[in-house]
Amino acid sequence: MPGAKFPFRKQLAYTCGMIGWSMMTNMIIVMLPYFYLPPSNSGLIPFVPQLLVFGVLNLLSVIAASGRFVDAIYDPLIASLSDKSTHPNGRRIPFMKWAILPAMFFFCLTFSPLVKGESVYNAVWLTVNMICFFMGATTYIIPYNALLPELTDTAAEKVKLSSFQQVGFIIGIMLSALVNNFADLVQKHFTVIDRDSAVQYTIWGLSIVAGLFMLVPVLYINEKKYSSGKPSHLPLLPAIRKTFGNRNFKYYLVSDFSYYMALSIISSGLLYFVTVLLHLPESDGGVFMATMVLVSLVFYPLINYLSKKIGKKPIVMFSFGLLSLIFVAIFFLGKFPVSPNVQIYTLVLCAAFPLASLGILPNAILAEIAQQDAIETGENREGMFFAVKYLFVKCGQTLGIALFAFLTVYGKDPGNDYGLRLNGICGCVLCLVALIVFSRFKEVRTR
Repeated sequence: MPGAKFPFRKQLAYTCGMIGWSMMTNMIIVMLPYFYLPPSNSGLIPFVPQLLVFGVLNLLSVIAASGRFVDAIYDPLIASLSDKSTHPNGRRIPFMKWAILPAMFFFCLTFSPLVKGESVYNAVWLTVNMICFFMGATTYIIPYNALLPELTDTAAEKVKLSSFQQVGFIIGIMLSALVNNFADLVQKHFTVIDRDSAVQYTIWGLSIVAGLFMLVPVLYINEKKYSSGKPSHLPLLPAIRKTFGNRNFKYYLVSDFSYYMALSIISSGLLYFVTVLLHLPESDGGVFMATMVLVSLVFYPLINYLSKKIGKKPIVMFSFGLLSLIFVAIFFLGKFPVSPNVQIYTLVLCAAFPLASLGILPNAILAEIAQQDAIETGENREGMFFAVKYLFVKCGQTLGIALFAFLTVYGKDPGNDYGLRLNGICGCVLCLVALIVFSRFKEVRTR
């Protein structure tokens, strides 16, 4: 329960942190496959060879998974250290403060290949820098999210702050999707001829912007004033075991994992769907993503209202079902008897509601799970709950990128696009799995 009421201006400061780390993580999702394994009509050159590892996974899939493998060990460690911290400035903010610069530095190096062209050296360089970036980002993200249940009291306040948080997240998605649009401006106004260089300059510039956003909650939130969370005394392994022992949390985790894996497929594939399946300019991808984000904002008041009236679970299940249909439509993109713009805008508008609801409600649900667990056990393990969640989120995101990269083996260019279309079927299956598993979640509604 917070020590003092968390005011509106501080909620905005908290939101800024989400904008920053959302920009970085979503640029990895949106731009990594497109930058290192671009389609033939993109104007970019490939930087890693399209090699198969063990005859199954392509090289970029293995690289993408490597960083998250380290996270599997590092996430719970940071959560445990944060939960048990007795720092005079709070349990969370001090970790966030020292994570910003390393995250920015290694993020920039991730998009700075050593060799101008396909090379295994680029693959090794990318692997090392992705691991270091994810460690820096995790050191910020886990404590940041653990603050949510500590800064709020009631379920309505959790949904409200989670809504602000999600606004920050989708602003980050929107900015990450506009990389190619910004790169166009860089080429036009700074006479940068090389497209790869223009994209790199854009990403480096956006990383500075992201770092500044991440700094805002560190500077403007007094954790000791607004949070009364107490240090946990459980050692690391017992804390992990107790966290996984929550049955409701297990259903939440599996559905969240499936959703983020599906979301990563559509985020990684957006530029390919636009340029290869619909034969539209790559800069349109950012416009479509921005449209979806802006339309989703319209649904925020409705979702807050409905969550109070009918509960969160029915809204989440409906959203999973709608997303599964959207993924089926991706398989047929470019083949419907209407213009490419009509096809993509129809999907964008239909996806706006699920994007809003599945951004707002899951964090609010998890905050309630963590708070209820603290009441029942007497141990404040909010950091561990969010660490495990974001471990599964990041594993889902990574496997989504890896699956997308793997399926490009079966076609990613105009006239040879079957691999891109298969992503639609995979996304549909993942959303249905999320729907079925979450149907077993038991929501406890408070009045």
